[in-house]
This record gives sequence, C-alpha cells and structure tokens, in this order.
Amino acid sequence: MKMSGIFSKILAVAGLAMVLASCGVNSIPAKDETVKARLGDVQAAYQRRSDLIPNLVATVQGYAAQEKSVLTAVTEARANATHVSIDASTVTDPAAFQRFQQAQDQLSGVLGRLLSITENYPDLKSNQNFLALQSQLEGTENRIEIARRDYNAAVQDYNTELRTFPGVIWASTLYKSQKPAQQFAASAAAQNAPVVNFNTAAPQTSTQPAPANP
Repeated sequence: MKMSGIFSKILAVAGLAMVLASCGVNSIPAKDETVKARLGDVQAAYQRRSDLIPNLVATVQGYAAQEKSVLTAVTEARANATHVSIDASTVTDPAAFQRFQQAQDQLSGVLGRLLSITENYPDLKSNQNFLALQSQLEGTENRIEIARRDYNAAVQDYNTELRTFPGVIWASTLYKSQKPAQQFAASAAAQNAPVVNFNTAAPQTSTQPAPANP
C-alpha cells in the first residue's frame, strides 16, 4: 500500500512537470541563456577588434606620423571602449548598455577616419603588414555586425516571451526578477563611411567680366 502511494506521488510530480514544461515554464530562463550566449559572441568580436588596433596604429604611424591627431583619437577611443565593459547585468540596464554602445560606436567612427587617411599614402597601402591588418579588421567588423544581429534576434525573442502568453504568467510569478534586455541600435554616425575627397583644389573661377553683347 505504501509503495503504491509513493508511486502515485511520483507519477503526480512527473505529470505536473510535464504540464509545466508544456506551458513554457522553462522558456524564459532558456531564452535568457541564449541572450547571454549571443552577448558573449559580441564581446569576443569587439575584443578581437581591440586586439588588432595597436598593431594597426603602429603600422600607420610608421608611414604617416604626421597624422598624430587621428592616431591619438584611435588610441583614446580604444582605451575608452575597453574601459566601458559589459556583462549580463548590463543587458537589462538601459543607461549602462547605452554607454557601452556609444563607446564602441565612437571607436568605429575614428577607425573609419584612420582608414580613410591611409588612402593618401601609397607606400602604406602596399605594405603587406598593413594589408593583412586591414583584411583582419574588415573580417572582424563583419563578425561584429553578425554577432550584434544575432544578439538582437535573441533579445527580441526573449523580450517577446516576457510579454506574451503564457510567458507573461511566469514572468509575473516565478521570474519576477527577469527584466527586458536591451538591443543594439544602429548608429547613423558610426554606419556612414567617411567621404574621401582627393580633389582638394578649389575649382578655378574667372574674375574677368563677361564680354558685352554686340
């Protein structure tokens, strides 16, 4: 009789677990873990870019030391981007997340300036070390774009779960501490490539009066 009662309780617990699982009770933590994993991919991509910058700056400096202001701006922006870190708690903190994105967008902007000035130095553009670094940086920027896109998709899925049925029930009961995650927003300043204009000479204008009509 006792064994029968224990067996019945086990079946009841198993049945309850199956019912809860079918109702999506585990969806919120599962989607939260996916967001964290995708954030890790973003961090890895940004770290890869950060690691490339010192060698890139040193190579450019060897050929264009006179571009001191741009080289300094890149170095300072890298230091700032490295200083503003991000972790799982930052994802649900709008202000902290915005600081992180702004620091990375600023670095993207000054890197664009650095690459644009290299167009003025043919010897640098043909340097094998620079070409390799430029190729690695281009590949890294593509990785960043993909990682941010995948992260945003995971965040959208997670945030939707918090607001829709049945996730909204679990969010208001079992997972009250779970907050919506922040997404990366496109920055117009960071996305626009710098315009390189080699025609720096102003067009000649005639100062002579036009001939009078006969």
